[in-house]
Amino acid sequence: MNDMEKGIWNPERECMRRADLERLQLERLRSLVDYCDRNVAFYHQRLSAAGVTAERIKTLSDIQYIPYTTKEDLRDNYPFGLLSVPMKDIVRVHASSGTTGNPTVVAYTRDDLDAWSEQVARLAVAAGADENTLVQICFGYGMFTGALGLHYGLEKIGATVVPTSAGNTEKQLKFMRDFGTNTIVATPSYCMYLAEAARERADQFPMDQYKLKLGLLGSEGSTPEMRRQIEEHWGGGFFATDNYGMSELNGPGMSGECRERDGLHINEDHFLCEIIDTKTGRAAAPGETGELVVTNLTKRGLPMLRYRTKDITSINYEPCACGRTSARMHKIIGRTDDMLKIRGVNVFPTQVESALIGLTEISPHYQLVVRRKNYSDTLEVRVELIDGSLLDRYGELEALQRRIHDRIKSVLGIEITVSLVEPKTIERFTGKAKRIVDLRGE
Repeated sequence: MNDMEKGIWNPERECMRRADLERLQLERLRSLVDYCDRNVAFYHQRLSAAGVTAERIKTLSDIQYIPYTTKEDLRDNYPFGLLSVPMKDIVRVHASSGTTGNPTVVAYTRDDLDAWSEQVARLAVAAGADENTLVQICFGYGMFTGALGLHYGLEKIGATVVPTSAGNTEKQLKFMRDFGTNTIVATPSYCMYLAEAARERADQFPMDQYKLKLGLLGSEGSTPEMRRQIEEHWGGGFFATDNYGMSELNGPGMSGECRERDGLHINEDHFLCEIIDTKTGRAAAPGETGELVVTNLTKRGLPMLRYRTKDITSINYEPCACGRTSARMHKIIGRTDDMLKIRGVNVFPTQVESALIGLTEISPHYQLVVRRKNYSDTLEVRVELIDGSLLDRYGELEALQRRIHDRIKSVLGIEITVSLVEPKTIERFTGKAKRIVDLRGE
Protein backbone atom coordinates (compact mmCIF):
# COMPACT_ATOMS: atom_id res chain seq x y z
CA MET A 1 0.00 0.00 0.00
CA ASN A 2 1.41 3.38 -1.00
CA ASP A 3 0.23 6.75 0.28
CA MET A 4 3.26 8.99 -0.21
CA GLU A 5 1.14 12.10 -0.64
CA LYS A 6 0.32 11.83 3.07
CA GLY A 7 3.93 11.05 3.90
CA ILE A 8 3.19 7.44 4.89
CA TRP A 9 4.44 4.62 2.68
CA ASN A 10 2.47 1.75 4.26
CA PRO A 11 -0.45 3.04 6.38
CA GLU A 12 -1.76 -0.49 6.97
CA ARG A 13 1.39 -1.35 8.94
CA GLU A 14 2.58 2.04 10.18
CA CYS A 15 -0.80 3.02 11.60
CA MET A 16 -1.91 -0.29 13.13
CA ARG A 17 -3.93 -0.37 16.33
CA ARG A 18 -1.62 -1.32 19.21
CA ALA A 19 -3.62 -4.45 20.04
CA ASP A 20 -3.47 -5.68 16.43
CA LEU A 21 0.24 -4.92 16.21
CA GLU A 22 1.02 -6.84 19.40
CA ARG A 23 -0.97 -9.85 18.14
CA LEU A 24 1.10 -9.79 14.96
CA GLN A 25 4.35 -9.44 16.92
CA LEU A 26 3.44 -12.39 19.15
CA GLU A 27 2.56 -14.54 16.16
CA ARG A 28 5.84 -13.66 14.45
CA LEU A 29 7.89 -14.14 17.64
CA ARG A 30 6.50 -17.63 18.16
CA SER A 31 7.19 -18.48 14.52
CA LEU A 32 10.74 -17.16 14.80
CA VAL A 33 11.51 -19.13 17.96
CA ASP A 34 10.28 -22.31 16.29
CA TYR A 35 12.27 -21.51 13.14
CA CYS A 36 15.50 -20.85 15.06
CA ASP A 37 15.02 -23.98 17.15
CA ARG A 38 14.68 -26.15 14.04
CA ASN A 39 17.22 -24.53 11.72
CA VAL A 40 20.14 -23.03 13.71
CA ALA A 41 22.23 -25.34 15.91
CA PHE A 42 23.45 -22.40 18.00
CA TYR A 43 19.90 -21.30 18.84
CA HIS A 44 18.68 -24.88 19.33
CA GLN A 45 21.30 -25.37 22.04
CA ARG A 46 20.60 -21.98 23.66
CA LEU A 47 16.83 -22.40 23.64
CA SER A 48 16.99 -25.99 24.88
CA ALA A 49 19.27 -25.03 27.75
CA ALA A 50 16.83 -22.26 28.72
CA GLY A 51 13.82 -24.56 28.37
CA VAL A 52 12.23 -22.29 25.74
CA THR A 53 9.98 -23.50 22.93
CA ALA A 54 7.50 -21.65 20.76
CA GLU A 55 4.68 -23.11 22.88
CA ARG A 56 6.13 -21.47 26.00
CA ILE A 57 5.79 -18.00 24.41
CA LYS A 58 2.22 -17.15 25.47
CA THR A 59 2.60 -13.36 25.68
CA LEU A 60 5.13 -10.82 24.45
CA SER A 61 6.53 -10.53 27.98
CA ASP A 62 7.61 -14.18 27.71
CA ILE A 63 10.45 -13.00 25.51
CA GLN A 64 12.32 -12.56 28.80
CA TYR A 65 12.94 -16.32 28.88
CA ILE A 66 14.87 -16.27 25.60
CA PRO A 67 18.66 -15.86 26.08
CA TYR A 68 20.33 -12.77 24.66
CA THR A 69 22.44 -12.81 21.50
CA THR A 70 25.62 -10.71 21.48
CA LYS A 71 28.23 -9.51 19.03
CA GLU A 72 30.59 -12.07 20.57
CA ASP A 73 28.18 -14.84 19.54
CA LEU A 74 28.43 -13.71 15.92
CA ARG A 75 32.22 -13.57 16.11
CA ASP A 76 32.46 -16.99 17.77
CA ASN A 77 30.37 -18.46 14.93
CA TYR A 78 32.32 -16.70 12.17
CA PRO A 79 31.71 -16.81 9.29
CA PHE A 80 28.51 -18.77 8.64
CA GLY A 81 27.74 -20.67 11.84
CA LEU A 82 24.46 -18.82 12.41
CA LEU A 83 22.98 -19.37 8.94
CA SER A 84 19.58 -21.04 8.93
CA VAL A 85 19.50 -21.91 5.20
CA PRO A 86 21.94 -23.45 2.69
CA MET A 87 24.33 -21.01 1.01
CA LYS A 88 22.47 -21.47 -2.28
CA ASP A 89 19.52 -19.61 -0.70
CA ILE A 90 21.71 -16.69 0.44
CA VAL A 91 21.83 -13.85 -2.11
CA ARG A 92 24.04 -11.36 -0.23
CA VAL A 93 26.57 -11.23 2.59
CA HIS A 94 27.72 -8.15 4.55
CA ALA A 95 30.26 -7.88 7.35
CA SER A 96 31.70 -5.40 9.84
CA SER A 97 35.26 -4.14 9.58
CA GLY A 98 36.50 -6.61 12.17
CA THR A 99 39.11 -4.21 13.56
CA THR A 100 39.04 -5.87 17.00
CA GLY A 101 38.75 -9.53 15.96
CA ASN A 102 36.68 -11.57 13.57
CA PRO A 103 34.17 -9.47 11.63
CA THR A 104 30.49 -9.94 12.38
CA VAL A 105 28.96 -11.50 9.27
CA VAL A 106 25.32 -11.15 8.26
CA ALA A 107 23.53 -12.82 5.37
CA TYR A 108 20.27 -12.32 3.48
CA THR A 109 17.77 -14.38 1.51
CA ARG A 110 15.80 -12.80 -1.31
CA ASP A 111 12.85 -12.32 1.06
CA ASP A 112 15.16 -10.68 3.60
CA LEU A 113 16.28 -8.11 1.02
CA ASP A 114 12.66 -7.40 0.03
CA ALA A 115 11.71 -6.82 3.69
CA TRP A 116 14.77 -4.61 4.20
CA SER A 117 13.86 -2.42 1.22
CA GLU A 118 10.33 -2.07 2.59
CA GLN A 119 11.65 -0.97 5.97
CA VAL A 120 13.92 1.68 4.44
CA ALA A 121 11.16 2.87 2.09
CA ARG A 122 8.99 3.67 5.11
CA LEU A 123 11.59 5.78 6.91
CA ALA A 124 12.61 7.56 3.70
CA VAL A 125 9.01 8.61 2.99
CA ALA A 126 8.50 9.55 6.64
CA ALA A 127 11.47 11.92 6.35
CA GLY A 128 10.05 13.55 3.22
CA ALA A 129 11.49 11.57 0.29
CA ASP A 130 9.35 10.60 -2.72
CA GLU A 131 9.59 9.81 -6.44
CA ASN A 132 10.91 13.33 -7.09
CA THR A 133 13.89 12.78 -4.78
CA LEU A 134 17.36 12.94 -6.35
CA VAL A 135 19.55 11.48 -3.65
CA GLN A 136 23.33 11.36 -3.36
CA ILE A 137 24.49 8.45 -1.21
CA CYS A 138 27.77 9.38 0.47
CA PHE A 139 28.12 6.20 2.52
CA GLY A 140 30.89 3.81 1.50
CA TYR A 141 29.66 1.00 -0.73
CA GLY A 142 30.99 -2.47 0.07
CA MET A 143 30.65 -4.73 3.09
CA PHE A 144 29.10 -1.87 5.13
CA THR A 145 25.29 -2.19 5.05
CA GLY A 146 24.47 1.52 5.07
CA ALA A 147 24.90 2.42 1.41
CA LEU A 148 23.14 -0.52 -0.22
CA GLY A 149 20.42 -0.54 2.45
CA LEU A 150 19.41 3.06 1.74
CA HIS A 151 20.04 2.57 -1.99
CA TYR A 152 17.43 -0.15 -2.52
CA GLY A 153 14.88 1.36 -0.17
CA LEU A 154 15.05 4.71 -1.96
CA GLU A 155 14.80 3.06 -5.37
CA LYS A 156 11.72 1.21 -4.10
CA ILE A 157 9.85 4.51 -3.65
CA GLY A 158 10.94 5.70 -7.10
CA ALA A 159 13.73 8.06 -6.03
CA THR A 160 16.70 8.67 -8.34
CA VAL A 161 19.88 7.40 -6.67
CA VAL A 162 23.36 8.83 -7.27
CA PRO A 163 25.76 6.26 -5.68
CA THR A 164 28.81 8.48 -5.19
CA SER A 165 30.04 6.47 -2.17
CA ALA A 166 32.26 8.09 0.49
CA GLY A 167 35.14 10.51 0.03
CA ASN A 168 36.30 12.58 -2.96
CA THR A 169 34.78 15.78 -1.63
CA GLU A 170 35.42 17.86 -4.76
CA LYS A 171 33.53 15.35 -6.91
CA GLN A 172 30.71 15.12 -4.35
CA LEU A 173 30.18 18.89 -4.48
CA LYS A 174 30.43 19.00 -8.27
CA PHE A 175 27.73 16.34 -8.66
CA MET A 176 25.53 18.16 -6.14
CA ARG A 177 25.75 21.37 -8.15
CA ASP A 178 25.56 19.83 -11.63
CA PHE A 179 22.90 17.20 -10.95
CA GLY A 180 20.73 19.38 -8.70
CA THR A 181 20.91 16.84 -5.85
CA ASN A 182 18.09 17.59 -3.39
CA THR A 183 18.74 14.83 -0.80
CA ILE A 184 21.87 13.47 0.82
CA VAL A 185 22.61 10.24 2.68
CA ALA A 186 25.68 10.60 4.92
CA THR A 187 26.96 10.53 8.46
CA PRO A 188 26.22 13.79 10.32
CA SER A 189 29.94 14.55 10.57
CA TYR A 190 30.53 14.09 6.83
CA CYS A 191 27.43 16.09 5.94
CA MET A 192 28.85 18.93 8.06
CA TYR A 193 32.27 18.54 6.45
CA LEU A 194 30.72 18.80 2.96
CA ALA A 195 28.85 21.95 4.01
CA GLU A 196 32.07 23.47 5.34
CA ALA A 197 33.88 22.57 2.11
CA ALA A 198 31.08 24.10 0.04
CA ARG A 199 31.23 27.35 2.01
CA GLU A 200 35.02 27.54 1.59
CA ARG A 201 34.47 27.52 -2.19
CA ALA A 202 31.53 29.93 -2.12
CA ASP A 203 33.47 32.67 -3.93
CA GLN A 204 33.75 30.33 -6.93
CA PHE A 205 30.55 28.32 -6.45
CA PRO A 206 27.91 30.32 -4.50
CA MET A 207 25.81 28.37 -2.02
CA ASP A 208 22.65 29.02 -4.06
CA GLN A 209 24.02 26.54 -6.62
CA TYR A 210 23.23 23.75 -4.15
CA LYS A 211 19.64 22.47 -4.08
CA LEU A 212 19.86 20.24 -1.00
CA LYS A 213 16.61 20.14 0.98
CA LEU A 214 16.71 16.83 2.87
CA GLY A 215 19.34 14.88 4.78
CA LEU A 216 18.87 11.21 5.68
CA LEU A 217 21.67 11.08 8.23
CA GLY A 218 22.77 8.03 10.15
CA SER A 219 25.49 5.52 11.03
CA GLU A 220 26.66 7.69 13.94
CA GLY A 221 24.97 9.67 16.67
CA SER A 222 24.47 13.41 16.63
CA THR A 223 22.90 15.84 19.04
CA PRO A 224 20.01 18.19 18.17
CA GLU A 225 22.52 21.02 18.48
CA MET A 226 24.77 19.39 15.88
CA ARG A 227 21.80 18.94 13.55
CA ARG A 228 20.85 22.61 13.83
CA GLN A 229 24.40 23.57 12.93
CA ILE A 230 24.36 21.28 9.87
CA GLU A 231 21.07 22.82 8.71
CA GLU A 232 22.42 26.34 9.18
CA HIS A 233 25.59 25.53 7.25
CA TRP A 234 23.69 24.24 4.24
CA GLY A 235 20.93 26.85 4.50
CA GLY A 236 18.15 27.04 1.94
CA GLY A 237 15.65 25.24 4.18
CA PHE A 238 17.79 22.10 4.51
CA PHE A 239 16.03 19.61 6.83
CA ALA A 240 18.03 16.80 8.47
CA THR A 241 16.55 13.60 9.88
CA ASP A 242 18.05 10.73 11.81
CA ASN A 243 17.64 7.02 11.07
CA TYR A 244 18.85 3.96 12.92
CA GLY A 245 19.87 0.40 12.26
CA MET A 246 22.83 -1.93 12.43
CA SER A 247 24.11 -4.74 10.25
CA GLU A 248 23.24 -7.44 12.80
CA LEU A 249 19.57 -6.47 12.44
CA ASN A 250 19.67 -5.88 8.62
CA GLY A 251 21.25 -2.43 8.38
CA PRO A 252 19.51 0.96 8.23
CA GLY A 253 15.74 0.68 8.37
CA MET A 254 14.86 -0.34 11.90
CA SER A 255 13.69 3.17 12.76
CA GLY A 256 13.70 6.73 11.48
CA GLU A 257 12.33 10.20 12.09
CA CYS A 258 9.21 11.64 10.47
CA ARG A 259 8.80 15.36 9.78
CA GLU A 260 7.74 15.90 13.41
CA ARG A 261 11.20 14.81 14.56
CA ASP A 262 9.79 13.62 17.87
CA GLY A 263 11.62 10.31 18.08
CA LEU A 264 12.49 7.60 15.56
CA HIS A 265 9.54 5.48 14.41
CA ILE A 266 10.27 1.76 14.84
CA ASN A 267 9.10 -0.69 12.16
CA GLU A 268 7.43 -2.72 14.87
CA ASP A 269 5.91 -5.36 12.61
CA HIS A 270 9.52 -6.34 11.78
CA PHE A 271 11.34 -5.50 15.03
CA LEU A 272 10.41 -6.26 18.63
CA CYS A 273 12.30 -3.87 20.90
CA GLU A 274 13.06 -3.98 24.62
CA ILE A 275 14.89 -1.65 26.99
CA ILE A 276 16.94 -3.34 29.70
CA ASP A 277 19.17 -2.37 32.57
CA THR A 278 22.68 -2.86 31.17
CA LYS A 279 24.14 -4.21 34.41
CA THR A 280 21.37 -6.60 35.48
CA GLY A 281 19.89 -7.52 32.08
CA ARG A 282 16.39 -7.04 33.49
CA ALA A 283 13.61 -5.14 31.76
CA ALA A 284 13.58 -1.41 32.43
CA ALA A 285 10.36 0.29 33.52
CA PRO A 286 8.25 1.86 30.72
CA GLY A 287 9.82 5.13 29.55
CA GLU A 288 13.12 4.48 31.34
CA THR A 289 16.45 4.83 29.60
CA GLY A 290 18.56 1.73 29.13
CA GLU A 291 20.16 -0.60 26.60
CA LEU A 292 18.21 -1.39 23.45
CA VAL A 293 17.61 -5.09 22.74
CA VAL A 294 16.10 -6.03 19.38
CA THR A 295 14.57 -9.17 17.89
CA ASN A 296 14.29 -9.12 14.09
CA LEU A 297 10.93 -10.84 13.66
CA THR A 298 11.10 -11.39 9.90
CA LYS A 299 14.76 -12.03 8.98
CA ARG A 300 15.44 -15.64 8.05
CA GLY A 301 18.84 -16.00 6.33
CA LEU A 302 20.65 -15.24 9.58
CA PRO A 303 17.93 -14.80 12.23
CA MET A 304 18.49 -12.72 15.34
CA LEU A 305 16.86 -13.28 18.73
CA ARG A 306 17.17 -10.61 21.44
CA TYR A 307 20.28 -8.91 20.12
CA ARG A 308 22.01 -6.64 22.65
CA THR A 309 22.83 -3.52 20.65
CA LYS A 310 24.81 -1.72 23.41
CA ASP A 311 22.98 1.47 22.36
CA ILE A 312 21.40 3.58 25.10
CA THR A 313 17.90 4.96 24.47
CA SER A 314 14.26 4.93 25.63
CA ILE A 315 10.96 4.12 23.89
CA ASN A 316 7.74 6.15 23.68
CA TYR A 317 4.61 4.16 22.79
CA GLU A 318 2.26 7.15 22.40
CA PRO A 319 0.91 7.82 18.87
CA CYS A 320 2.72 10.55 16.91
CA ALA A 321 1.22 13.76 15.52
CA CYS A 322 2.17 12.50 12.04
CA GLY A 323 -0.54 9.83 12.22
CA ARG A 324 1.68 6.82 12.81
CA THR A 325 0.97 4.64 15.81
CA SER A 326 4.36 2.89 15.84
CA ALA A 327 6.53 3.33 18.92
CA ARG A 328 9.34 5.88 18.76
CA MET A 329 12.81 5.50 20.17
CA HIS A 330 14.75 8.47 21.47
CA LYS A 331 17.87 9.48 19.57
CA ILE A 332 20.71 7.28 20.77
CA ILE A 333 22.32 8.86 23.82
CA GLY A 334 25.49 6.80 23.50
CA ARG A 335 26.83 3.27 23.49
CA THR A 336 27.77 1.20 26.50
CA ASP A 337 31.14 0.54 24.82
CA ASP A 338 31.61 4.25 23.97
CA MET A 339 30.80 5.30 27.50
CA LEU A 340 33.81 6.53 29.44
CA LYS A 341 34.00 6.15 33.19
CA ILE A 342 36.06 9.08 34.47
CA ARG A 343 36.52 9.14 38.24
CA GLY A 344 33.24 7.32 38.74
CA VAL A 345 31.23 9.48 36.31
CA ASN A 346 29.70 8.12 33.09
CA VAL A 347 30.69 10.28 30.12
CA PHE A 348 29.27 10.08 26.58
CA PRO A 349 30.75 12.04 23.63
CA THR A 350 27.29 13.46 22.89
CA GLN A 351 27.29 15.25 26.26
CA VAL A 352 30.47 17.08 25.31
CA GLU A 353 29.11 17.81 21.84
CA SER A 354 26.00 19.44 23.30
CA ALA A 355 28.16 21.72 25.42
CA LEU A 356 30.33 22.76 22.47
CA ILE A 357 27.63 23.51 19.92
CA GLY A 358 26.74 27.19 19.63
CA LEU A 359 30.22 28.56 20.31
CA THR A 360 30.98 30.55 17.17
CA GLU A 361 34.76 30.52 17.65
CA ILE A 362 35.09 26.74 17.29
CA SER A 363 34.28 24.13 14.66
CA PRO A 364 32.09 21.08 15.45
CA HIS A 365 35.15 18.81 15.33
CA TYR A 366 36.50 17.58 18.67
CA GLN A 367 38.24 14.65 20.37
CA LEU A 368 38.16 13.19 23.85
CA VAL A 369 41.60 12.06 25.00
CA VAL A 370 41.69 9.76 28.03
CA ARG A 371 44.88 9.13 29.98
CA ARG A 372 45.78 7.56 33.31
CA LYS A 373 47.84 9.62 35.72
CA ASN A 374 48.69 8.61 39.28
CA TYR A 375 46.19 5.72 39.11
CA SER A 376 43.36 8.08 38.12
CA ASP A 377 41.78 8.71 34.70
CA THR A 378 41.97 12.18 33.18
CA LEU A 379 39.96 13.67 30.31
CA GLU A 380 41.29 16.17 27.80
CA VAL A 381 38.86 17.73 25.32
CA ARG A 382 40.57 18.86 22.14
CA VAL A 383 38.59 21.53 20.32
CA GLU A 384 39.34 22.98 16.89
CA LEU A 385 39.37 26.72 16.35
CA ILE A 386 37.81 28.33 13.29
CA ASP A 387 40.27 31.27 13.30
CA GLY A 388 43.85 30.14 13.87
CA SER A 389 45.05 33.68 14.61
CA LEU A 390 43.26 33.44 17.95
CA LEU A 391 46.18 31.29 19.12
CA ASP A 392 48.31 34.45 19.16
CA ARG A 393 45.78 36.48 21.15
CA TYR A 394 46.38 34.97 24.56
CA GLY A 395 43.78 36.92 26.49
CA GLU A 396 40.96 35.96 24.12
CA LEU A 397 42.26 32.39 23.89
CA GLU A 398 42.32 31.97 27.65
CA ALA A 399 38.82 33.42 28.01
CA LEU A 400 37.45 31.02 25.36
CA GLN A 401 39.23 28.10 26.95
CA ARG A 402 37.71 28.94 30.34
CA ARG A 403 34.24 29.32 28.82
CA ILE A 404 34.46 25.91 27.15
CA HIS A 405 35.85 24.34 30.32
CA ASP A 406 33.00 25.71 32.45
CA ARG A 407 30.35 24.60 29.95
CA ILE A 408 31.62 21.03 29.82
CA LYS A 409 32.21 20.81 33.55
CA SER A 410 28.65 21.97 34.24
CA VAL A 411 27.38 19.08 32.08
CA LEU A 412 29.74 16.33 33.25
CA GLY A 413 30.32 17.45 36.83
CA ILE A 414 34.02 16.54 36.73
CA GLU A 415 37.25 18.44 36.15
CA ILE A 416 38.58 18.31 32.58
CA THR A 417 41.33 19.91 30.51
CA VAL A 418 40.51 21.88 27.35
CA SER A 419 43.03 22.18 24.51
CA LEU A 420 42.36 24.56 21.63
CA VAL A 421 44.03 23.45 18.39
CA GLU A 422 44.57 25.01 14.96
CA PRO A 423 41.91 24.79 12.22
CA LYS A 424 41.81 21.56 10.18
CA THR A 425 44.06 19.63 12.57
CA ILE A 426 41.45 17.20 13.92
CA GLU A 427 40.94 14.31 11.52
CA ARG A 428 37.81 14.28 9.33
CA PHE A 429 36.01 11.04 8.60
CA THR A 430 33.86 10.07 5.61
CA GLY A 431 32.34 7.31 7.76
CA LYS A 432 31.75 7.26 11.49
CA ALA A 433 33.69 9.93 13.34
CA LYS A 434 36.15 8.61 15.95
CA ARG A 435 35.74 10.90 18.94
CA ILE A 436 37.65 8.98 21.62
CA VAL A 437 41.41 8.59 21.83
CA ASP A 438 42.14 6.20 24.70
CA LEU A 439 45.77 6.43 25.83
CA ARG A 440 45.33 4.69 29.17
CA GLY A 441 47.33 1.68 27.98
CA GLU A 442 50.39 3.76 27.10
